[in-house]
Amino acid sequence: MNHFDQRLDRRKLLAALTATFALGLAGPVRAAGLGAGLSDLLGRASDSSLDKLGTPGAFYADPAVRIGLPLVGRGLGGGLGGTVLGLLDKGQQLGLTDNLIRKLNDAAGSAAHEAKPIFRTAISRLTLADVPDIATRHDGATQYLRTSAGGELSGKLRPLVDRGLTSVGALREIDRLVAKTPLLRSAGLSRDFVGRSVTEQALNGIFSYIGAEEGRLRDNPVGAAGGLLKGLLGN
Repeated sequence: MNHFDQRLDRRKLLAALTATFALGLAGPVRAAGLGAGLSDLLGRASDSSLDKLGTPGAFYADPAVRIGLPLVGRGLGGGLGGTVLGLLDKGQQLGLTDNLIRKLNDAAGSAAHEAKPIFRTAISRLTLADVPDIATRHDGATQYLRTSAGGELSGKLRPLVDRGLTSVGALREIDRLVAKTPLLRSAGLSRDFVGRSVTEQALNGIFSYIGAEEGRLRDNPVGAAGGLLKGLLGN
């Protein structure tokens, strides 16, 4: 074999190795790009949703996510549970608890306003490319975030809610309500119960907004995140 033939064979070998290497990496590279694109999309959806819900009055203004009075009394036997629920319902009908309800919603909004870093941290830990159906479901990344990090987010949101409840005077309002109606204390209405209820309702509202925002970003063909996903998915 002459020198020219040897060089030609080496070029063929290098070309074959390069092609094999590229084929082997195509899947991981595509998955890594998809994961990064989904993380970016979810981060944008989270930021946008928390900005909206963190605006004063946003929770109360939207009936779909409005924070309601904690449902106490359901565990009580006989007619006592119904009496407690009836008291709260009657108070709401008469407008006696409207101020409290607004304060609960203000506290949820205050927590949402401060929650960006904890959601971003949770999102940064997700391995979105490794989970089937996330890329194709309209709110797939949001649902995966809720499933995998919902408990963690609830635990980290609770102190923000408690701080908000304190700052807007909702806890003082609860104390006055319980003092006037001891039956509510017997039914379990307390600062801790209210904090847990508002946290749970606020988190439901936040995830609802994030899921809707994720869908909007996916549907936007000219958006950076939407365009990246469409390219990676071969659309």
